[in-house]
Amino acid sequence: MPRTSMPELLTMATLRGWRTRHYCQRVVATNGCFDLLHVGHLRYLEQAARFGDLLVVGVNSDESVRTLKGSTRPIIPEADRAELLVGLRCVAAVCVFPQERATQFLEALLPDVYCKGGDYSLETLHPAERAVLERRETPCEFVPLVEGVSTSLLVSSLRSQEP
Repeated sequence: MPRTSMPELLTMATLRGWRTRHYCQRVVATNGCFDLLHVGHLRYLEQAARFGDLLVVGVNSDESVRTLKGSTRPIIPEADRAELLVGLRCVAAVCVFPQERATQFLEALLPDVYCKGGDYSLETLHPAERAVLERRETPCEFVPLVEGVSTSLLVSSLRSQEP
């Protein structure tokens, strides 16, 4: 879906105000580390954007990525990851959040639809994230992963090529 306005980099503090300004539009939220942007991410985000009018991407901060993925991650710093994502045609806004889980991001944004990759299901969503969605009766859509493409596979391939 083509973007109708300039994409924005948001903070947790400005997220609710952004949502209020766009109250007439169907907002889709997704989140992740997006540690090394690849074609699987692009296809996922393009599909997620089709569930509404505006796609907002929550990005884990560098510290939360280290907690989730280990001390060698992230590969790309959070400001660069956010800038890359906001440059995609299908993304309306990006917000870096400091927590490991997207719970506070979801509470501040109050999306109309939440989207996750096919490696998740309702049963495997973090309970606090699922509780936010259930309280608001926000539907959760799952987009299939691109076979054979992942950040972990890319990192492993790059490391195996090091001298």
